[in-house]
Amino acid sequence: MRTVTQRVQYASVTIDGQLKSKIGKGLLVLVGIEDKDTQEDIEWLAKKITNLRIFDDENGVMNRSVIEAGGEIMVVSQFTLHASTKKGNRPSYLKASKPDIAIPMYEAFCEEVGLRLGKPVQTGTFGADMKIELLNDGPVTIIIDSQNKE
Repeated sequence: MRTVTQRVQYASVTIDGQLKSKIGKGLLVLVGIEDKDTQEDIEWLAKKITNLRIFDDENGVMNRSVIEAGGEIMVVSQFTLHASTKKGNRPSYLKASKPDIAIPMYEAFCEEVGLRLGKPVQTGTFGADMKIELLNDGPVTIIIDSQNKE
């Protein structure tokens, strides 16, 4: 699983002109899934994201997690995170899982993040043409790959 996690002041997902979900201060997590991802990847990544110390403490130092900061989380599926640009100019998405594998993994990831956060996460709709609006705070943007664990 590969994620791009952004600390935001707010984020929202709109589909076909209709607001699907929104959050205030917290994290917008874009997630891409590949076939070799497992439940272990889900658990590791959910724990890592909910415990990232990227929110300011009383001294203005990034020392609090989203949980400690009382923030919210929005998780949006994004298969393009597994784009390969090795050959030519048209990205290949062969590493990205097909919906029959990706949808259950995405739903399990959202559930696990919500359990660790202590409240449900907001989501997009898998496979939909979504419009994401956000105000990146900082900016703070962290890329995490469960296959790399760096």
